[in-house]
Amino acid sequence: MKYQRLSKEQFEILAEEFSKFLAVHGIDQPEWERLQSNDGNRVDELLDEFSDIIWKGVLSKVSYLENLSEHFIYLFSREENGLELIAVEAQVAGLDLRTSEGFTWLKKNYLDERVIYRRATKAYSEDSYKDLFELIQKGAVITKGELYLWFKDWLDNN
Repeated sequence: MKYQRLSKEQFEILAEEFSKFLAVHGIDQPEWERLQSNDGNRVDELLDEFSDIIWKGVLSKVSYLENLSEHFIYLFSREENGLELIAVEAQVAGLDLRTSEGFTWLKKNYLDERVIYRRATKAYSEDSYKDLFELIQKGAVITKGELYLWFKDWLDNN
């Protein structure tokens, strides 16, 4: 498996798609039930293959990721040759950017000298989807990029 097996809840949400996936493999409901009873290895292979297909489909549509921690916001943009990063660090004791209060403070005080900005570019490894997946595994969430684009515009013009 290349990524991670979907959870039971995710399989339940994607039940119709999974049923079609099994049909493409020539597996109907009675055959699926037989496999579940008698061929656990084949069941695992099918679950893993379907999971990888779903993950690859999701990852192919990712343009922006965000990862927030107590003092940092990491904003990623998926570009042709690598990931662009804007890192925002708030060096303020007791401030937690993951909370609405902390984020509101940052919005009002983004010019404060205790707010540090860094930019970087990282080339993809051999598998850009795997790179994106690893960021998600580390807590990044897929976004529409509003925050990244706002900071990029501001940094480019200042």
